[in-house]
Amino acid sequence: MRSFSKTFSLLAIVIVAACGCKDDEGTPNPTLPTISGDALSASEGSGSTIFTFLVKLSNAFNKTVTVDYATANLTAEAGEDYVAASGTLSFAEGETEKMVTITILGDNWKEADEQFVLLLSNPANGLVTVPNIVGTILNDDTQDSDEGYTTPDNYAGYNLVWQDEFNGTAINTDDWTYDQGAGGWGNNELEYYTNRPENSYISDGKLVIEAKKESYQGAQYTSARMKTQGLKSFKYGRIDIRAKVPVGQGIWPALWMLGDNITTVGWPKCGEIDIMEVIGKEPSTLYGTPHWDDNGNHASYGGHTVLSDGTFADEYHVFSIVWDSQSIKWYLDDMQYHVIDITPAGLSELRENFFLIFNVAVGGNWPGNPDGTTEFPKQMRVDYVRVFQQ
Repeated sequence: MRSFSKTFSLLAIVIVAACGCKDDEGTPNPTLPTISGDALSASEGSGSTIFTFLVKLSNAFNKTVTVDYATANLTAEAGEDYVAASGTLSFAEGETEKMVTITILGDNWKEADEQFVLLLSNPANGLVTVPNIVGTILNDDTQDSDEGYTTPDNYAGYNLVWQDEFNGTAINTDDWTYDQGAGGWGNNELEYYTNRPENSYISDGKLVIEAKKESYQGAQYTSARMKTQGLKSFKYGRIDIRAKVPVGQGIWPALWMLGDNITTVGWPKCGEIDIMEVIGKEPSTLYGTPHWDDNGNHASYGGHTVLSDGTFADEYHVFSIVWDSQSIKWYLDDMQYHVIDITPAGLSELRENFFLIFNVAVGGNWPGNPDGTTEFPKQMRVDYVRVFQQ
C-alpha cells in the first residue's frame, strides 16, 4: 500500500450507460430495473483481505439482466493495494443481488486512506444508475514506510563531525532544545510551539514533529520548533537531512539555520540559511533561501525545484547544502538546484557559525491559513541529520 509510489492523480472516468427503455428483444418495457451498488469502506489489514461489493437491481425482472464490471485506480493502485478484477454479472430471472469480491493487498505501513472504484457498464435489460462504486481502504497501520532517497554516512574529503540518527527512545536534550510560545513568530503564524511529547517525539527511529488542531494557551493549533542553539553550531560543511514532509493548505514545514549571534544583532543581521521549506499548497515545490542584512534592509536570494512526480509527503527525500567560504549550494536528492556566491562583503553574516532549527508552522504570511481541506494532525518525520566538514 505504499502511497509514496503513487501519482495521486484521479482518473477521469466517463461511463456511458445504456439508458433506453427496451429489453434485449426491443420490446418497450417501462419496468426495466435500475442497477446500482453501495460504496464500501473497510480496514486494510496486514495481509490479503476481501472487499465484497453488493450490486443490486431495483426490482426483479422476467428476463436475464447483465452488466459488466471492472476496477480502476483512484489513489489506490492495482497490483500494489488491490488485485484488479473485471467480468460480467448475470442476474437470472427473479434475482436482485450479486456480489463482487476484490482482494485487498495489506501491509504494515502507516499511510493515508486510499480509494479505487468498481465501474458498472454495458447493461442489458437494465439501467445503470450508479456507474462508479467507490471502495475506500482504511489505513490501520502505525509503522512508517522508509521508502525514498538516502545518502551515505561518509564522503571523500569530509569527516562526519555530528549526526543524529534518532534511534533512541527519546529526543537527545544534549543536542536539542525548544522555542516555545505563540505570537506569530514574525510571520502571523497560528501555532503555539511546545516542548510536549505530543508535539515532538521519537518513533520507529525517526524524529516526529506533529502539528495538531487543538485549543492550547489561547491558540487553536500546537506544534514544535526544535533547535540546537547553544548546544551545536557549525560553520561550513555539507549538511544532509533525510525527511518526509507534511503538506496541506496552511502547513509550513522547514529545516533551516540561524546565526549564533541572533541574540545580540537580531534578524536578519544574524543571517539565515533555509535548507528546506515547503508550503502545503505547493506540495511538490521545494524552496532553498539565504537571508541577510543589506544596509539595514532584509535581503534574500531564493531558489526552488519541483518534483517530477508526486509530493514531498509521499516518501523520504534528502535535503542538503554544501557550504564553504565561497558559496552555498542547495541539493535535493544529490541534485543541485540553487547556488549563491557569498564572497561579497555585504554577505559576511553567511560566513559565520549557525545552529539548526526544525519546525512545522501552521498558517502565516506565506502559506496562508488552513482551510476546510486541511486535515490534522500533520507530521514531519526526520530520519537523520548529518554534518560533514573538511
